Amino acid sequence: MAKTLKTAPRKAPAKASTSSKAVPVQNQKAPKIEPKVSTATLTAPEPTPGQQPSLKILGQYLKDLSFENPNAPLSLAPQQQQPDINISVNVNARNLGPADFEVELHLDAKATADGKVIFAADLLYAGMFRLENFPANLLHPAVLIECPRMLFPFARQILADATRNGGFPPLMLDPIDFTVMYQRRLQQQQATAQA
Repeated sequence: MAKTLKTAPRKAPAKASTSSKAVPVQNQKAPKIEPKVSTATLTAPEPTPGQQPSLKILGQYLKDLSFENPNAPLSLAPQQQQPDINISVNVNARNLGPADFEVELHLDAKATADGKVIFAADLLYAGMFRLENFPANLLHPAVLIECPRMLFPFARQILADATRNGGFPPLMLDPIDFTVMYQRRLQQQQATAQA
């Protein structure tokens, strides 16, 4: 099944909770991905002449994780058809200090079959980054493309483990092109500004 890209509405983080059952579901379809990138205003000090730009990871952490299996144990039985899996991806960033930023990667996955939710997973994974000597025109793309790209493998593994621990095959997301997400968001902003 081909992946479709849609802009996901901003969703407030869910309260953290976990539950798990253990019976595998058969025949998962490829997930549909709905991306969204923040349009936050980010600021940093002017670059020092003669110095190379520097990006450092100060820390990364799980902020919120929720896994729901509302129809267990029935949802864990072998299914007649493959579930539809929809995934929304949101990237948000904010200044923590003059050159420090928090970048949040929000993954929301929902599997449905016959109008019933098989599972729902909500993950908010974040990192603190220090960006020094970045020109103003490169700061926004560095924070909203490079930083989530570094966070993604860790968030992907947590989501795969959560679905596996919930009794399903691990949900292994394909790599996400954060550059395309960023460019689409800029195009949407330009179209809105011109309208």
